[in-house]
Amino acid sequence: MTTENLQNTYNYDVVRKFAIMTIVWGIVGMLVGVIIAAQLAWPMLNFDTPWFTFGRLRPLHTNAVVFAFGGSALMATSLFVVQRTCHVRIFSDKLANFVFWGWQTVIVLAAITLPLGITSTKEYAELEWPIDILITVVWVSYAIVFFGTIVKRKIKHIYVANWFFGAFIIAVAILHIFNNLEYPISFTKSYSIYAGVQDAMIQWWYGHNAVGFFLTAGFLGIMYYFIPKQAEKPVYSYRLSVVHFWALSFTYIWAGPHHLHYTALPDWAQSVGMVFSLILLAPSWGGMINGMMTLSGAWHKLRTDPILKFLVVSVSFYGMSTFEGPMMAIKTVNALSHYTDWTIGHVHSGALGWVGMISIGAMYYMIPRLFGREIFSVRLIEWHFWMATLGIVLYITAMWVSGITQGLMWRAVHEDGTLVYSFVETVQAMHPYYIIRFLGGLVYLAGMIVMAYNLIRTVAGAKPIVSAIPQPASST
Repeated sequence: MTTENLQNTYNYDVVRKFAIMTIVWGIVGMLVGVIIAAQLAWPMLNFDTPWFTFGRLRPLHTNAVVFAFGGSALMATSLFVVQRTCHVRIFSDKLANFVFWGWQTVIVLAAITLPLGITSTKEYAELEWPIDILITVVWVSYAIVFFGTIVKRKIKHIYVANWFFGAFIIAVAILHIFNNLEYPISFTKSYSIYAGVQDAMIQWWYGHNAVGFFLTAGFLGIMYYFIPKQAEKPVYSYRLSVVHFWALSFTYIWAGPHHLHYTALPDWAQSVGMVFSLILLAPSWGGMINGMMTLSGAWHKLRTDPILKFLVVSVSFYGMSTFEGPMMAIKTVNALSHYTDWTIGHVHSGALGWVGMISIGAMYYMIPRLFGREIFSVRLIEWHFWMATLGIVLYITAMWVSGITQGLMWRAVHEDGTLVYSFVETVQAMHPYYIIRFLGGLVYLAGMIVMAYNLIRTVAGAKPIVSAIPQPASST
């Protein structure tokens, strides 16, 4: 293909590679999640092997589902959307290819080091300093590719999905760099430059905003592009989407201290986190309502369109999770929920329901188009939807009941102030709920395997398509 022809087409090669790895890492990350859920129900499954214990596999699970599955989904969709909405080819094919291979290298290094116990011990930031440096280089390259494409756009307007993708890229870069400032003492070990309560504050400024920008803002970019596309309707309120963007971006960054209620963090800082968490409810629900109302006049499509079901139900889980989170940030509620499985249920209603289902819907939309084929089986997508929904419901209801039971048992005291239940008794009470959680995760994982089969049959023998950029450019 000549240089001129190349510039008149979109780069779907890097999008295809990220989309494929989204499915692969989704299955791997969720498989590890099912294994550690089984270990919590049946501890003998640790096999007394250090690298196979819950403590080693849990950070592998979180990194695999957040950064491998979620990260690949975000990179696939953002690089697809930014080209389509800007009507230009991606900024640099070579740099985009480096981003793909660099990100996969980071994931493989995580899969090697974490089971070996090589960890900084920071939640969602466990990787050691050499890998942190590689992440920074890859992320900056990703930013150059994304924003470079926007700079060379043929469309004057920057569509709102790109604002959310852009905020996610910038915020994650800042969070990653400042939280991972550390003193290396060897090639595989370092210590944070922060200490004590300052380290905790920086960590949860990072940790909560990894949720806020990596797992929320980025996926809202997916929502604002793929729901209107699949529903064949414009965004319900473009003005509301802009208000949603600025309100969310300003408010989220202050909410991290709610992870540190009843700790050594100063009480005023805990209260600031609580207040901003409650304020966050307004922009979050504004965005959820905007996504839902985009289906005005198109609700009938849900009867026959399982891809739209994934996208719409994901927004429902977004609304539910962003209501539950602020409620759990209230100190009196947090006194019951803190350190319990209720938090696990909350996290997974967002992770499996919001992040998982919107990523799945976007992949079902993109992959047939990227390979120029009709989906192999719409019925299998329908099956996948109900398996995913059943898996989520089993998982989160088990954890809600488990968590509230834990909190009540821990707080129960006799008249003389002694505890009614020993800690071992509370662990025994959790066992049936842990089995249900394992079954829910297993059903959700089985749905992902159905998806992989469906998409393999879809792309088998397909020739990758080359999509021409509209000439002359028109608004998207």
